[in-house]
Amino acid sequence: MASDSAPATSGAVNAGPGPRDDRALASRIVALISAGDATSRADLARSLGVSPSTVSLHVQGLIDTGVIDEGGSGDSRGGRKPRLLRIRDEGGYVLVADLGGTHVRIAVISLASEVRAVREIAVDVADGPETALDMVIAEWADLAEPWAATGRLRGVALGLPGPVDVDAGRVELPARMPGWHHFAVGDYVAERLGVPVLLDNDVNLMAMGEHFAHQPPIEHSVTVKAGTAIGSGLITSGRLHRGATGAAGDITHSRVSAAGSTPCSCGKLGCLETIASGAAIVRRLRERGVDVHSTADVVRRTRDAEPEVTSMVREAGGHLGEVLCTVVNFVNPDAVFLGGALSTLEPFVAMVRSQLYDGCHPLITRKLIIARATTGAEAGVTGAGRLILQHVLSERAAG
Repeated sequence: MASDSAPATSGAVNAGPGPRDDRALASRIVALISAGDATSRADLARSLGVSPSTVSLHVQGLIDTGVIDEGGSGDSRGGRKPRLLRIRDEGGYVLVADLGGTHVRIAVISLASEVRAVREIAVDVADGPETALDMVIAEWADLAEPWAATGRLRGVALGLPGPVDVDAGRVELPARMPGWHHFAVGDYVAERLGVPVLLDNDVNLMAMGEHFAHQPPIEHSVTVKAGTAIGSGLITSGRLHRGATGAAGDITHSRVSAAGSTPCSCGKLGCLETIASGAAIVRRLRERGVDVHSTADVVRRTRDAEPEVTSMVREAGGHLGEVLCTVVNFVNPDAVFLGGALSTLEPFVAMVRSQLYDGCHPLITRKLIIARATTGAEAGVTGAGRLILQHVLSERAAG
C-alpha cells in the first residue's frame, strides 16, 4: 500500500542516506505539522503512537536541517506549556497542476503549504502529452515569476485524469487521453525543470485535499468525483491508498446491472460510467431528443427543475450510491465526500445519501459523514501540494 509520502518518479531526486523507517517517520512528522494536525512534540507522539524520545530525536533532526522550527508556547494540558512547531517557509516553493480533460488548474505553494497564486487555463489532453505539458510548464514559469527571485523551485506535482503508475511516472491505459499511454511524463517534466516530479491520479489528489481540510481531523475517507466521468480516492489511517497497480478507487468501471450491455470507454460493457456519469446523462438525454451537449447543460437544466433531466440525474445518483454501498461497507470510513459537477445538484446527492443509508449496515452509517466536498476547485492543487511538499521536505531532512 502506498503512503501519502509518494515515491519519486524516475525524474525525481533519489532518497538520501539513512534507514527507510527513519525517512518514513520524518515524512509523517512533516505531514502532521504541515496539515496543522500536530503543533507540538506531544501531539506528534500521540498521533504517531511512538515514544516522546523518538519524536524528539526526529524533530531535532528536522530542526537541524532547516525543515521546521520551534518557538512560542501552546496551551497547557496540565503541565508545562508545549513549544509550537511549524514548517519553515524560507528558501523556496513548489509548483502543482491539476490537469483535467480540457483545462488545468496550476498553483504556486510555499514550503509552509500556503497557496501563493492559482490560475486556471484551457488545455486539451487530446492534443497529446508534449503539447499539454509544454503549456503547463510555460504557465508555471509565468505564474511563479514573482517568487523566483526570493527562493528556488523545490519540486513539482501533477494530477492527471487517468490511471497513473506512480513509480514509473507515467499514465497507464487512459480512456480519454490519446497518445499518453506509457508516455514518460515524470522524465519529460524533470528534464525541463531539474527538480523532483511526482504524479498521481487527479481524484487521488482531490481526495487528499478534501480529507485533510476536514475539521475535526478524521482517519478514513472516500472521496468521489462525479462529473463528466466518475472516479474516487481512498484515504485509510491518514494515508492515500493506491492499491497494487495504482487503480484503487476506480469504481467507474464497476459493473452495474441497470447499464445492461452499454459499451464503456474502457472496452467493457455495462460499467457505472455508462449510466451514472455526466457524459452518460448527456448521451441518454440526447437519445430522448433533449437538446443537451455537456455536463454543464445538465447542471443548468437540473437547477431549472426540468423534470426529465432532473429525473435522470436522480437516477444516476441512485446508481452511484448502489456501488458506493459496497465500498463503504467494506472500508467503514468516517466520511464520504462528494465532489464534481453532479455533486452540486441536490437530487443527485440526495439519492447517493439515500442509497448509502438504505444499503449499508447501521453500524457503518451511525457516525458516517456524507457531505459535498468543501474545497471545491482547490482540492486537487491542495492535495498535489501536500504530496510534493512531504517528499521535498523529507528529502531535505534525509540529506
